[in-house]
Amino acid sequence: MKWNADLYDQKHAFVFKFGEDVLALLDVKAGERILDIGCGTGHLTKQIQDKGAIVKGTDYSPDMIAQAQTLFPDVDFAVENAADFYTEQKYDAVFSNAALHWVLDANGAIKSIYDALKPGGRFVAEMGGKGNVTRLLEAIRLVLQNHGYHEQADTKVWFFPSTAEYAKLLEDHGFRVTFTAHYDRKTPLLDGDQGVAKWVTMFGAQFLEGIADDEKEQILKEITQKLEPYYNESGQWYADYKRLRFIAVKE
Repeated sequence: MKWNADLYDQKHAFVFKFGEDVLALLDVKAGERILDIGCGTGHLTKQIQDKGAIVKGTDYSPDMIAQAQTLFPDVDFAVENAADFYTEQKYDAVFSNAALHWVLDANGAIKSIYDALKPGGRFVAEMGGKGNVTRLLEAIRLVLQNHGYHEQADTKVWFFPSTAEYAKLLEDHGFRVTFTAHYDRKTPLLDGDQGVAKWVTMFGAQFLEGIADDEKEQILKEITQKLEPYYNESGQWYADYKRLRFIAVKE
């Protein structure tokens, strides 16, 4: 998937703005070495550095990393695959916000993160949890099927686990889970009734691969119409987000 880093910053800044709350869980100490996985355009990575940590931000998207390097040239960024990486440098903490649900190989990610931590190091993250954007996914799949795009409708884009499911994966790899929460967080979409189409174009582009632009526009319109009774609250549209947040420690 190719990311539009400018659109991400302009219309989907809620991703890192909501993530600022997760930084409180990270509880950064000056001088700590911290790895920020799935850092996007680097806004939270910069905040971690500003708290006195020695930080590195990584993302699978070269476009996101290029934008991060432009915005924050004094921060260390690199393109890396969260599901399969190795670092000689061991970290006091690994942080991730709104990224791990993109990593379908969860075992690969957790193993790589465990190996990157010092003994006693902590893994602090938030991701999409079980039931995240359920109404949105139902609408996307139904409209695609109605248009005959059954293969696209079955596309596996994200991994949204329950607390128990992800805690077991963490424990299987040697982590001790010290905190976890699964909660509703309805998330505002910008630009009124255009918000759904912009969200799908930004985050669900895989569903639309191979579809002509004119039909794609019609499909997005129909998805929006199906979601309006649930998403439109007096002109402000909200997506049905559910988030999974946790702290795990490398024993």
